[in-house]
Amino acid sequence: MTFFGITTKQATRLTTSLALAAGIGAASLTAAQAQEVTLRGASMFDENHAFTKTMVKFAELVEENYDGDVEFDLRLNGELGVEKDYVNFLQQGVAIDYTIMAPSNMAKFAPAIPLMDMPFLFRDLDHWNTVLSSDAFAPLEAELAENADIMIIGYTGGGVRNLVSSEPVGNMDELTGHKMRVMGAPIQAQIFSALNAAPSAIAYNEVYNAIQSGVIAGFENEAASIQNLKFYEVAPHVTLTKHTITVRPIVMSGKSFRKLPEDLQAAILKAGAEAGAYGRELESREDALKLQQMVDAGQVQVQEFEGREDLLEMVVPVQDSFAADIEATDLLNTVRGM
Repeated sequence: MTFFGITTKQATRLTTSLALAAGIGAASLTAAQAQEVTLRGASMFDENHAFTKTMVKFAELVEENYDGDVEFDLRLNGELGVEKDYVNFLQQGVAIDYTIMAPSNMAKFAPAIPLMDMPFLFRDLDHWNTVLSSDAFAPLEAELAENADIMIIGYTGGGVRNLVSSEPVGNMDELTGHKMRVMGAPIQAQIFSALNAAPSAIAYNEVYNAIQSGVIAGFENEAASIQNLKFYEVAPHVTLTKHTITVRPIVMSGKSFRKLPEDLQAAILKAGAEAGAYGRELESREDALKLQQMVDAGQVQVQEFEGREDLLEMVVPVQDSFAADIEATDLLNTVRGM
């Protein structure tokens, strides 16, 4: 990986170069040593965010399971844009080869994939982890691969999403008419409209200014993102609706993947699954810790949502209708029954 100092893979290249300089023929080198591969990754966050840590772990696991020469060029802090940009890059096979992103950002290519991110889909963390450790989402993976040539190679996530607002939103009266940002997939707006809020889809990198200027009064997100991007400066109220436990696919461009040697492809698929499990444990553990850190620092005030059980009942018809529209009723029932 391209971080600090000389890596094992760089040492291999140095040995290769010295051998060639000494007159050793290229035929004496293995094909893996002779082929240099750079895999380009992108994260919207810094090195302390769970997504970035998971992508670093992914790179380490690939290197452990591959004998050839592979470098990882991971760009942080949104240097290569936002997740909607990543989708286009991956689909075209340019700029980046792998990343982690919200399913809703891929909805234009795979209309059923926002089911992964449907609010109130998972009962609790155990239910969530059971689903992600299974092949329940295989039909969605196939749809994305066919329509966008984007592969899902693992599942991370684990942040619990709550309401975040400039003023308290702790009951149905306060939620009614609440102007809030949601992700771009229609199901997100439909769910919160059913709860009598006033949702709108705006770009993630515009949220801070939109709250500051009063265009919206809040949004919904997990603790890590609130802390990392300092949203608490404009939205210090967190209401524990616990409406989503995040599913964040680790994705790779199919065009990039097919160019790689078969043994590297195998290492990537193995590393994707293992990095996903690592990331799920990491993020679910860190989520509560980060929220408490902000509370202790006086950055946020946390409250329960009064009558949360009513929300669960109100959204069922919307979930059922959405699943029917995208021909995913069986999938929704499968997840509910796990």
